[in-house]
Amino acid sequence: MEGRSRFSVMKYGSALSLLVVLLAYWFRTPQNNNNMLDDRLDAVLSSLLRAESKVGIDSHAARPRVAIGFGGCIDLIVDGVTLLNKMGLTPSGQPLHHDYIENTEQLIQSFAYFFPPGAAAERFVINDTLFSELVEASRELPGNRWSVGGNAPVMAGRMATEGCDVLLGGTFSPDFTEVLSGHIAVAGNIVEEPDIHLILEYPMGASWGQYTSRRANRYIVHSDDHNPYLDSMEDFADKLKDFQPDLLVVGGLQMMDSFPFQSGERERLLSRLADLLSSSHPRTGVHFEMASFVDEDLMEDLLRLVIPHSDSLGMNEQELPNLLSLMKGTNITVLSDPNPRVATVLDQMRELYRLVNQHHREAEADAEGRPLTRLHVHTLAFQAMIVTRGSQWKNIMSATAKASLTANRHVCGSSDIDPSKARLIMDDSFAISRQEGSQRIPLQEARPVSCWEEDDYQVCVAPVLVCTDVYQTAGGGDNVSAAGLVLQI
Repeated sequence: MEGRSRFSVMKYGSALSLLVVLLAYWFRTPQNNNNMLDDRLDAVLSSLLRAESKVGIDSHAARPRVAIGFGGCIDLIVDGVTLLNKMGLTPSGQPLHHDYIENTEQLIQSFAYFFPPGAAAERFVINDTLFSELVEASRELPGNRWSVGGNAPVMAGRMATEGCDVLLGGTFSPDFTEVLSGHIAVAGNIVEEPDIHLILEYPMGASWGQYTSRRANRYIVHSDDHNPYLDSMEDFADKLKDFQPDLLVVGGLQMMDSFPFQSGERERLLSRLADLLSSSHPRTGVHFEMASFVDEDLMEDLLRLVIPHSDSLGMNEQELPNLLSLMKGTNITVLSDPNPRVATVLDQMRELYRLVNQHHREAEADAEGRPLTRLHVHTLAFQAMIVTRGSQWKNIMSATAKASLTANRHVCGSSDIDPSKARLIMDDSFAISRQEGSQRIPLQEARPVSCWEEDDYQVCVAPVLVCTDVYQTAGGGDNVSAAGLVLQI
């Protein structure tokens, strides 16, 4: 009996000890997990900062010279859901895609199409009265903000901040030019009334009727008078001769999308642009920044007149499958996965790289064309870059890290990155292709930028410290692309 009693005491004592340990683990695990996540974010941030700082612009050397066109506007930034609710625009019927917006019903349907997945979109409002009503209602909203907008000015601002001298082609108001950096020279006409772009921002988890956004993003509407005509192109071309840039960047061509041009007018404008690009010095890199296009005729013109003259392309996770599908002879992909896997994006990048260069080889008799030697895709979770070995594009690893860091800096609205306002959503490891048995690469905190070689090019992938305290998503892609380019020219 005494032995059995002693055994019972030992048994229940052991059980009690185990229970204490389990309770301690239970109550301490969340804190420990949080600490581990904090440590991991700190480690990734420190490593990305080291990778970025390995290359810099020599303060004693001449500043890199970058020419950027075209267009510019004033952005009016508001909370999108608040604006729609104020105007009594609530979800009704089925979400639908529209190439342009003609009335409030189409605006509701279009916003409902892109809002739940959190996909960026930009649409031309063909109804001037509706656009004016949207702008006037936005002016009255508390917390609205005005800022310099347009792909070219935003990229110009980032590149000037990062140490470049910039020639900017666009049509601006006197007030607009006064707020630009002293390192930005403007080529183009002066107008009293600049184009306005209305930026309907929304955070992750925002609710509008029965819909909830799965990620932070924006829906942009505009009704431009100047930007679609590339008004600054002639003055820009004249000043380009003396400026002699190291890099020529083209953006803002989505302002032509669904715009009511006269017959043949858009093609004539793009043909003039093709002449400008083809006359660029062979040592001047040419980068084309993609955007949200839905007009297939315009996309066909870009494939024929702009992309063949570009060494470098920049785009997001929506624009990549959009361009790729058109190059493969199928319809434009209006809405794609807003949070694609790394393997999916890399496979699409490889295919796009192959197709563009295949077209270049087939048209080799055209001595004015250029092979594609650089491809940069920016997504919410990661940055991915392909650069041809032996091309003029250098420092791919540091450039990919800088692009990643700039994504957080822009969206959070701070040059200092706060890990407590960031999270990693890229997988702990990723396959480099969707092909069965393809290599998997782990995300290493000490070396978060993964680089390797394939065929005739090098690939780099970097995680993004996704901002959780969003200040602004609009202009994110332009800032990210510009920052990546700075270290490669």
